[in-house]
Amino acid sequence: MTAKQQYHNRIFVVMAVLSAAGLLLVAQLARWQIFQHDEFVVLAKEQNQREIELKASRGRIFDSNNHLLAANDFVYEVSASPQIINDPYETTDRLYRLLNIPRETLLDGLLSDALWIPLTRSAPREAGETLREWDITGIEVNPRSQRAYPEGALAAQLIGFVNDNNDGYYGLEGYYDKVLRGASGKQEGEHGPFGDLIPLGEFDITPPKEGADLYLTINRAIQQAVEDELYQAIQRYGAESGTVVVLEPKTGALLASANWPAYNPNDFAQTDAVYYINNTVSWPYEPGSVFKIVTMAAALDSGTIGPGTSVRDEGVLEYGGQSIYNSDRQAYGIVDMTTVLAKSLNVSTAQIAIAMGAERFYTYVRRFGLGRLTEIDIYGETPGTVKIPGDIYWYESALATNSFGQGIAVTPIQMAVAVAAIANDGLLMKPYVAQKVVPRGAGRVIEVQPKIIRRAVSADTADVLTQMLADALEMEDSPALIPGYRVAGKTGTAEIPIPGGYHPYLTITSFAGYFPVDDPQVVILVILNKPTVSKWGTKTAAPTFNRIGQRLISLMDIPPDAVQQLTINNEQ
Repeated sequence: MTAKQQYHNRIFVVMAVLSAAGLLLVAQLARWQIFQHDEFVVLAKEQNQREIELKASRGRIFDSNNHLLAANDFVYEVSASPQIINDPYETTDRLYRLLNIPRETLLDGLLSDALWIPLTRSAPREAGETLREWDITGIEVNPRSQRAYPEGALAAQLIGFVNDNNDGYYGLEGYYDKVLRGASGKQEGEHGPFGDLIPLGEFDITPPKEGADLYLTINRAIQQAVEDELYQAIQRYGAESGTVVVLEPKTGALLASANWPAYNPNDFAQTDAVYYINNTVSWPYEPGSVFKIVTMAAALDSGTIGPGTSVRDEGVLEYGGQSIYNSDRQAYGIVDMTTVLAKSLNVSTAQIAIAMGAERFYTYVRRFGLGRLTEIDIYGETPGTVKIPGDIYWYESALATNSFGQGIAVTPIQMAVAVAAIANDGLLMKPYVAQKVVPRGAGRVIEVQPKIIRRAVSADTADVLTQMLADALEMEDSPALIPGYRVAGKTGTAEIPIPGGYHPYLTITSFAGYFPVDDPQVVILVILNKPTVSKWGTKTAAPTFNRIGQRLISLMDIPPDAVQQLTINNEQ
């Protein structure tokens, strides 16, 4: 074969290979652009499309006078990419004071081999804005919504808190979490290789649904006054803790819920979780003699006794294998029902319950809502413990001891609601805190209306018992009495259960009462846990009730009995 023929053969082979390659390329392009066109369009969109969550703004919480109790603020998340920071030492000197991070800690991070490190999730707004102005290469600054509580610790256990993931916990933040958090939206669109939105690309936005606002029955001024008085009582009487509940008896609206110790929900992460619990709804305690209000109401309403009925009090009663004593271990002879309340006689009260019988007694206990959830709109409510005949661990002697609040556990809200039923002509109301839910945007405003649960006792029974309670306080010249106002109420001094019995000297003291007697405006329950100055409710809880009552008179503009009677006479 000549050289010329070899040359032509080589050209032919090269041309054949190139033609084959061209045909393959044309075929592949045809497959991609014609037969697989739709598939690659979808793939391209998947690579270019990005979905960004648009977080909803959490609803705010206001008191009954539109004062802001929970709002939304902005803080900044700050992170660093150490490998692209020009001068770690200079950057550290600029940042460590601004971010409140130890210099050594920050420098170690910026000198590390990590591609990315978080510095802080909660830089204050001023610090974040300063960093954005500095625009330091390798330092990323992004705003983040954070829950803020302008009043700090005020009503902390009632309101609850929100974590960094916008999840509500405890109190109202927990109970109304879905209502307050709203619903996130999303932004879908074409993005460039660096994640930036292509201005003329296809995109779609689903706006977020903002959380609704809550308007409460709580009055900020009343709440503050009650918290102040509770704290002073804790200090004055050397108590370990305490709770105060204030209700409007005609509606069941919660006007104040105070607990001590408290915490600041702005700093919840630095607080022991035990302080998150709202004792108003979550603490079952033995109420002691305050419970005699329920026993006396049941006995009057069932016809077991009348206001003029008398019993013989011999200072001790043997029943169901247990000895029942009066708190002072004294016998009082023949006593009427008002004296039973005034002297807080356990023996006489037990006799009344025994005469009533277990079935009727516990029927009334249930009618007052004890041992059941009140269904108040606060996270974490517990039902307490009421054992009845047939239950395990119920004994015959329980009828006697339960009658004066021993061996039975209720929550403060249950006890306050039960007393409020007497103040409200025998009608048991459902307690509530949120009086209005207001959507931000489209939606219907929801206004909560007072709800009657049931009639606990007749109006006549409630009226008779109210007068008996008021007379009993006046008979003993109780420190709970408020000049110019008739007060109805009852003290309680409960022993504290311990393994094998009760504590030898520590008690839970309480006072539950309401005023003015002729037209009750407020029910106040004061509970002091383990006071050391005195173990008696008369010496601790009753005077605290007095101080709170006097402050509420001023804040709520409650007229004295004489003025109220004059107004009634003029109207007639």
